[in-house]
Amino acid sequence: MTADTIAAGHRPSGLRDLSAEATRDVGAALQALLADVFAIYLKTKNFHWHMSGPHFRDYHLLLDEQSDQIFAMTDPIAERARKIGSKTLRSIGHVARLQRISDNDADYVDPQDMLAELRDDNLRLTSAMRQVHNTCDEYHDVATASLLENWIDETERRTWFLHEASHKGSRLNY
Repeated sequence: MTADTIAAGHRPSGLRDLSAEATRDVGAALQALLADVFAIYLKTKNFHWHMSGPHFRDYHLLLDEQSDQIFAMTDPIAERARKIGSKTLRSIGHVARLQRISDNDADYVDPQDMLAELRDDNLRLTSAMRQVHNTCDEYHDVATASLLENWIDETERRTWFLHEASHKGSRLNY
């Protein structure tokens, strides 16, 4: 194998055990997931930066914590794609072409609406991760599936916190 072949993105088969189809499908799923993760990261930071109101401190800190957790997923997703012989994102434009989480460029968003929107986005992200997990299961890619299981749990936790913070409390039923 020549340096030109490796530079073109072709890896010797001895570096991975997944089929070409698995590399193609799991790699494409990871690229789209990574675009969604970057989109939700930036939206979470946007809302963190523009938070206001009587619960400013609590919400500001919550979103900062959540954005750190989301950003921590980016490098492992990209590196996993590369480990299996796939490519990954190259630019903000690439993110924009693949993302399924919508941006919010509004000048003002009510704090409760911010939390509700992020809750819904995290639900969508969980669903997307489950779809990637299904693709991994189809090709017996247990390493990628294992990473996803932890991220699904983290995303469900973020969703739960956002849900609890975004609705008016009611009497507890025990």
